[in-house]
Amino acid sequence: MSKLLIFRLWKAVLNVHERRLPILLEAAGRILDSLSSGDDLLWPGEQWPPMVLDRGLAPGSSGGHGLVRYKVSEYVPGRRVEFEFRPMARRLRTFRGRHYFEVLSRGEQAILRHTIDVDTDFATWMQWKLVIEPLHDALLEDAFDKAERKAGLPAPHRSMWSLRVRFLRWLVRRQAAKTSQAA
Repeated sequence: MSKLLIFRLWKAVLNVHERRLPILLEAAGRILDSLSSGDDLLWPGEQWPPMVLDRGLAPGSSGGHGLVRYKVSEYVPGRRVEFEFRPMARRLRTFRGRHYFEVLSRGEQAILRHTIDVDTDFATWMQWKLVIEPLHDALLEDAFDKAERKAGLPAPHRSMWSLRVRFLRWLVRRQAAKTSQAA
């Protein structure tokens, strides 16, 4: 009798970004609490698809940014908001998990952190590595830059997009234009 070994082709994605802010925890919490509001102090909607939630940061609220869909699964005002990914475009249907922002205390400073924690299949993991991750990383750095500016820091970071990110953004805009013309 022979044994058949079946390997499950999946990969986990764990992506963490954080920025140390020399501000009080409460001030960082106000930045977090503004997420997806009319006066959003965190999400860089000026440069990226805006984060839109149908009922704000309330648990159960649905929305997303661009093609990425999620719902609010947990909200602790001033400390943490967690989103559970929803089924997306056919090519990303196996992107299962969550992403969250949190504010942590480090002495007299605050840490603003974003984490993505998902399981996916191999093909979607490759799409993450080649296309989504560089865009996601640039978006998060822009978000933290915005948080620094809105916190009134004297010399905030100014992240620069790599050539790869600029090219991928161009491809995404081009695809979106083709899709809207076909509709």
